[in-house]
Amino acid sequence: MYALKEDYGHGEVVGSHCHSEGQLVHATCGVMQVRTELGDWVIPTGHALWVPAYVAHEIHMNGSVNMRTLLAPPGSQLALPDRCQVIEIGTLLRELIVAVTQTTHEQDAEREHLLVALINIELGAARQVDALIPLPADSRLRAFCEQQIEAPGVELTLEKCGLQLHMSPRTFARLFQREIGMSFTEWRTRARMILSQQCLARGAAIWEVALEHGYQSPSAFAATFKRTLGYTPRYYQLNATAPDSARPMGA
Repeated sequence: MYALKEDYGHGEVVGSHCHSEGQLVHATCGVMQVRTELGDWVIPTGHALWVPAYVAHEIHMNGSVNMRTLLAPPGSQLALPDRCQVIEIGTLLRELIVAVTQTTHEQDAEREHLLVALINIELGAARQVDALIPLPADSRLRAFCEQQIEAPGVELTLEKCGLQLHMSPRTFARLFQREIGMSFTEWRTRARMILSQQCLARGAAIWEVALEHGYQSPSAFAATFKRTLGYTPRYYQLNATAPDSARPMGA
């Protein structure tokens, strides 16, 4: 296992690429949006995305991002699945990752070996998080969904959706359900809640985030956020912006 240490500014993009190793995409500061063939993941501070070997991915930076990632060659036997998966990064695991980025194999191979062993143990115990915004395989529908991700506050009826794709509302609804496994309304709600985490992690006011993501009141947004993700926007924001020593969520 070896580490990558890179810092990026807001809006920077790492173009689509893949590795012959598995990659644990993590940032000690900032929020990343990672796009793969299956869909988009939003990775706030305190989390990481496991990307298996040879899976193409593109990374968009939201705010200043201090990326500290790990690359695991085949045979590393990490306690991670053979698919992309978001996991919570607690204080100990975060510090272990940072320590590996500061260690050179030539200087202290034994220390590096022990750090990697501890990382593997902590990864096995880390909580997995459902943070995927799925994208369809159909090229027309995929382009439509990507437009919605770029402008999550736009309100569209099934009639308007169908009109954009030159099909009836019923045909659109059936195609969406078949391609993604959920209705357009369910998908839009999920996308809005996951995408809103980027703004919350930057410290934006909840009322502002609510309006930007298609909600007319903070209370309606907060209720949907909690129903979808299991905790309130305020709780998420406090944890996402707090120092590691004061962060209860995922610690």
